[in-house]
Amino acid sequence: MNTPNVYLRVNRVAAELCSQARDVTVADLHESTASLGFPGLMSPRMRRVTPGKIAGPAVTALCQPGDNLMMHRALRLAQPGDVLVVVCQSETSAAQWGDVATRYAVQKGLAGVVVQGSVRDIDVVAGLGFPVWATKVWPIHAEKGKGGAVNLPVTCGDVLVNPGDLVVADGDGVVVVARRNAEAVVNAAKAKMRREDEIAAAMQEGGVLWDLSGAAAAYAKLGLVESDTAFDD
Repeated sequence: MNTPNVYLRVNRVAAELCSQARDVTVADLHESTASLGFPGLMSPRMRRVTPGKIAGPAVTALCQPGDNLMMHRALRLAQPGDVLVVVCQSETSAAQWGDVATRYAVQKGLAGVVVQGSVRDIDVVAGLGFPVWATKVWPIHAEKGKGGAVNLPVTCGDVLVNPGDLVVADGDGVVVVARRNAEAVVNAAKAKMRREDEIAAAMQEGGVLWDLSGAAAAYAKLGLVESDTAFDD
């Protein structure tokens, strides 16, 4: 029996968790994955190209150089709320994403797209209000005729992405949380944001960030010598 290149179904992270993840930041989610040993933060090369914030289950596509056929297959299979994660084996060989794909994605209700590779038609895509993250912006036309993979694990932005994993992206970048860890990580991130809200409220009441952040206690442990003079007195 031949090994499948395309899987039609995805075991997705729960929709409720995706909804909760939209209320926390990539930074807080990333910090909350530290105890799990799961390096979910994508490379800083992966940047937001059009405005927006997204959180949803991954649908993956692996495309060959100069071709985006597998992206189109993944786009056809994606469901409302999904995040399309596309990897091209040669990032500047052709644009994986553009205005036509965006119009269809908006019509289907996709959350957004993350591309290791090139995207184009950025002005139009931004006008359509569709969030896009990518490593390159480059308008080269893509052919449709080469194989690849859909809904198999891919490495995108130096991070392993399994179909159905939680993908969250904002202005800081993109973080991926394994489906089995999503509930614990989202809950930890929510708790971290609540602590930060408490610090902000304390500062409104006159509290000093130096003390509230724990910096004062950490500094005191170093035993550094201070002098109430200028260095060149």
